[in-house]
Amino acid sequence: MSSKQPGLVSRLLHGFWNALNFTRRLVFNLIFLILLVAFIGAFFASRPTLAPRTALVLDPKGAIVEQYSSDPVQRALSHLAGDGSREVQLRDMLSVIDAATKDARIERIVLIPDEIDGTGLATLRDIGMALDRFRAAGKEVIAVSGDMGQNQYFLAAHANEILLDPDGSVLLEGFANYRSYFKDALDKLGVDVHLIKVGAFKSAAEPYILNQASAAAKEADSYWMGGIWQEYLSEIAALRKLDAAKISDDIAHYDERVAAHQGDLAQLALDQKLVDKLATRAEARAMLRAKGAAEGNDGFRQIDFTRYLATLGADRLPHLGAEIAVVVAQGEIVPGEQPPGRIGGQSTAQLVRAAREDNRVKAIVLRVNSPGGETHASELIRREVAQAREAGKPVIASMGDVAASGGYWISMNADEIWAQPTTITGSIGIFGLFVTVPDTLAKLGIHTDGIGTTPLAGTLDIRRPLSPQLEAILNSVIKRGYSEFVGKVANARKRTPEQINAIAQGRVWSGSQAQERGLVDKLGGLDDAIAAAAARAKLGKDYQVRYVEREMSAWERVALSFSNSETLVRIARYAGFALPPGMFSHADVSQVAGVVEALRGKRYGAFAQCFCELR
Repeated sequence: MSSKQPGLVSRLLHGFWNALNFTRRLVFNLIFLILLVAFIGAFFASRPTLAPRTALVLDPKGAIVEQYSSDPVQRALSHLAGDGSREVQLRDMLSVIDAATKDARIERIVLIPDEIDGTGLATLRDIGMALDRFRAAGKEVIAVSGDMGQNQYFLAAHANEILLDPDGSVLLEGFANYRSYFKDALDKLGVDVHLIKVGAFKSAAEPYILNQASAAAKEADSYWMGGIWQEYLSEIAALRKLDAAKISDDIAHYDERVAAHQGDLAQLALDQKLVDKLATRAEARAMLRAKGAAEGNDGFRQIDFTRYLATLGADRLPHLGAEIAVVVAQGEIVPGEQPPGRIGGQSTAQLVRAAREDNRVKAIVLRVNSPGGETHASELIRREVAQAREAGKPVIASMGDVAASGGYWISMNADEIWAQPTTITGSIGIFGLFVTVPDTLAKLGIHTDGIGTTPLAGTLDIRRPLSPQLEAILNSVIKRGYSEFVGKVANARKRTPEQINAIAQGRVWSGSQAQERGLVDKLGGLDDAIAAAAARAKLGKDYQVRYVEREMSAWERVALSFSNSETLVRIARYAGFALPPGMFSHADVSQVAGVVEALRGKRYGAFAQCFCELR
């Protein structure tokens, strides 16, 4: 008895399914094979051979930061998609320049500053000092630009020669600090903002209670911004061998200067000797080809700084000797655990503690770039700095672009405080904000009423007007907080509270002004602070610098190693692996958002924060 044969439709479906299954296995096996080959290639890739007379192209794009604000997987995916991160770490820039200084194969640096943004003067000055070391070694820096603002020019001024596009410009305009004020808008909404502050110059929360800047705020801003502007003019004048007063006069009469040059901004920059030559990008390449070694049809021998940075890792072997630990404190100071690129009261304190408890670490550098934030979170970090000193480990605070208010709070107990002349610091003061909305609700026909068991019950309810009793309590708390802030600074700086109070009051200072007033010990950059830490720990020159950060997971390390493989990047792009631009980009969290994060649902908070920045 024969078995029944499957029908035609059944045989067709079965055959189709087998073909589909085979195709699926084939595709996945091919993808796996490609990834395996790419991984093996990336893993066993040897250091690229650099020929003599190579130019290092330094063209950072985006903000130059102390620490990435996006996670490794996010950065890896962005790189694979061709949407590179808009952040570059300062430490990487300094490592690349210092390595190139000692590398006989690197003949010159080609600096392209046009796409640097969101970076302060202190950070740019750190890079500029590294370029100066490169030049002191007998090497050359050529800046090539299509268009520069004043911060980009501040870096370009460190070059031996500046080439500007004939259709470009160099716009130096001075510094400003304009903010929006919301009192009328809040009044129309019926929102009552109650500000409790100590310090005549503590102006961070003024926009919520005024329609314009107070006289005290304008006085203080004019002083510290004027100081930084004079530092800026003096530095570019010295670098370019120009007269600072003449540069200032040209800016004051820029309309006349532009009219006299028939609107030709590039020629004006050349005549003002801000640049050395006008050249298109093609002409600049020809100049660099003539200066160095030719490569390709019309190019010159070069290596991109990100690729050069990757080659440096091949030479880094484990170091079993003494270490200097660098702990980065970047961003607003908020409570709890925070990811890299932000300061968490607990997470940053834990990093300092980890450095203190590590026997290999002989000294700590706290690198601060922060406008401040929540007071208790700041205090947790300060305590760990103090405990590290008590444990016999020197601590050096290195201030970046901003280390004000809470940023100063976490720095004050260091053995030494270093800042750049253009650092924004000080702002020793505290404020508290309490918002009530009974009038807002009344506009909607909503009213609040009821009873409480004590005079304090319900006083924190924002639907009710602020009670005089609660206002008195908040005033006492803020005054005590300010007194503690001043007292801690006085103790750390070996001054009297009266001496500190005279230069506190929420007033902001430039790094140079802060040094004159005893709030800062020495002027210099990150490398200077690291050298000072090594000297205090008596390490000589035999030590390694290690950044203490949250350790990456195995998957994050694999993702980054994949993204650093040029082979895999090409494969991914050839295969059409492209993500929508910006999908993995990370916007900087605004200072106001930092305050909201610090509150975390609480109805009241005390802050040591400075809303101070240069534009």
